[in-house]
Amino acid sequence: MNDPIMWPILVYTGIVVLIVGFMIGFSYVLGQRHKERETGDPYESGIRITGSAHLRFPVHFYIVAMFFLIFDLEVIFIVAWAIAFRQLGWTGYLGILVFIGILLLVLIYEWRIGALDYATSGKKIAKIYPSLNQKKTES
Repeated sequence: MNDPIMWPILVYTGIVVLIVGFMIGFSYVLGQRHKERETGDPYESGIRITGSAHLRFPVHFYIVAMFFLIFDLEVIFIVAWAIAFRQLGWTGYLGILVFIGILLLVLIYEWRIGALDYATSGKKIAKIYPSLNQKKTES
């Protein structure tokens, strides 16, 4: 605890906890409380509730979302390389070229099998993943 860097962090953490606690407590004291039935209902732009909120989306939406997350995380690696590219030299440059090359190959593969096409014509991906076909035939 004699570390000079630790004290500002502890003071900052304490101040943040006090401010957040004050804000939550203050809103609890001053906040309104309702017991009506409509208070717990979800509100969707003034439209009345017509059914369950548990809708089933086609698997293509989830696949596109996973691809987005994967490629988004890979951008972080490329930015980290770009920040330190002078220290990495030619070895780092060749490494990032291989990395980007693999990304392009994967993207071309996904495009060729129809994984990025989630419209009605994009049914080729179901042939690639047999588990999707089995679930479709069972239901």
